[in-house]
Amino acid sequence: MLKMEAIETRYGPAQALFGVDLEVRAGQMVALMGRNGMGKTTTIRSLFGLTPAHAGSILFEGHDLRRLPPQRIARLGLGLVPEGRRCFPNLTVRENLLVAARPGEWTLARAEELFPRLGERDRQSAATLSGGEQQMLAIGRALMTNPRLLVLDEATEGLAPVIRQEIWHAIRRLKAQGQAILIVDKTLSELLPMADHCVLLEKGRSAWSGAPEALTESLRDRYLGV
Repeated sequence: MLKMEAIETRYGPAQALFGVDLEVRAGQMVALMGRNGMGKTTTIRSLFGLTPAHAGSILFEGHDLRRLPPQRIARLGLGLVPEGRRCFPNLTVRENLLVAARPGEWTLARAEELFPRLGERDRQSAATLSGGEQQMLAIGRALMTNPRLLVLDEATEGLAPVIRQEIWHAIRRLKAQGQAILIVDKTLSELLPMADHCVLLEKGRSAWSGAPEALTESLRDRYLGV
């Protein structure tokens, strides 16, 4: 489905990625992991053309994404839940969901069934929601685009434990339904049992790639420890 090879990306003169490789197959959940500042968000920004890569290749179902602007990339079937949520604060919950809607199986009713809190607050402005509810809204909004690949950047960071569990429950449901997912998160106890494959980044490079069960304690200490 998705194949990124030898991706190099710069912010002006400063190079952030020095060779990132990852693949996502249909129905897979791939965990993109690493310490803070190792290039996870930049990899996602490169995927969506928000910070275009200056070297390497990005193919999604045969389409060369490096040649496309972000809006065209999204229309090919990539849905992004960005770090920091970025809901439209002055729009209601319902409006935030409908503004992103594209034809497909994901409808307003289905998004509100996945996250009942959204249905309860559908006429509230997004600015009045808690951080956890805004994260649910950001995920629902991405699903309303009916994506072939759902990309979640820091899916549960900074959320209360109860809200985190609600979101992990929803992600498990999505995976069980066959949704392809590329996810960044630090909650290994939830992430590793669900993931089909892991990619670890170190200083802007793919340092290790493999099945979750092959991620030993020494690898965790080396690439994920403080």
